[in-house]
This record gives sequence, C-alpha cells and structure tokens, in this order.
Amino acid sequence: MTTHLPPNPAGPAYGLQLCVDSARPHELADWWAEALRWEVETQDEDFIRRMVAEGHASDAETTTHRGRLVWAVGAAINPPGDAEGAGDRPRILFQAVPESKSVKNRVHWDLREPGADDERRAEELHRLVDLGATQVGTGRQGPWVWTVLQDPEGNEFCL
Repeated sequence: MTTHLPPNPAGPAYGLQLCVDSARPHELADWWAEALRWEVETQDEDFIRRMVAEGHASDAETTTHRGRLVWAVGAAINPPGDAEGAGDRPRILFQAVPESKSVKNRVHWDLREPGADDERRAEELHRLVDLGATQVGTGRQGPWVWTVLQDPEGNEFCL
C-alpha cells in the first residue's frame, strides 16, 4: 500500500539523530567530540535544577561531569556551528544503558576525509590511537584502504 503525502515545503519529514548505547555516556561523548573535532552539547544546569525542584526529576537522575550538573542518562555532541555543512550533520547522543556491548556492531561509522592521502590517514590513525582508540584490523577493496578501530567502549568504526 502506498501512502501519498502532500509535499512538505519545509523540508524532510524527519531530522536524524544517532544514538549510541554506552556504559559511561559523558566520557564517551567527550572522547568522540575530541575524535571528530566536534563539541559536547552544553546542558542547562538551571533547567536541570528547576526540574528537580519542581518534582519532574530527582537528584538521582543527575550527576556532575567536569564540574557541571548534567543529566546522568546521557550527553550529546554536535559539529562546531561554524563548520562547513554543520547543519547537515546529525547530532550524536550517547545514552546510558545497563548492559555492556557484547557483539559486533551491525552499524558502524566510517570517518572519511575526501582526498586524504596515505600520510594524512596515518597521522589521523596515530591521533585516534593516542586518544584511546584500539586498532583491530584493516581492509582493502580495489584502491580503497581502511583501518578498523574501536572506541574506548569497543564500538567499531573505520578510518
């Protein structure tokens, strides 16, 4: 059955946010912000305090990270506002879950830098490993070469 929807002059029907299950969402958001050269989204401490004071949330739902009051359940990152194409890139939310990662990801990220040569990719690989990534493999298909890495919680991604 096909549903015909009227055209939407305002743009696509949905935005896209990527959600990553995490044992330590604030630390993983910090790591990925550094890895991608993005920014951790600031959480509004006054709003959080007001939600607790009004009974909409409890102190148990908050934590302190890097000296700031934040929601315990998660943290998000965004590309810098002045970055080219920033508005086209999805927000990434790292959310707390009780279970640890147990199998290979069904979806992974490819970090791509169009036009990067072997020397530039090697520099970036070194930078990511220095940040805490673990190199777990390599691949090649025709002229394309990639390195498989894991972030500090074991989520696979390719460079």
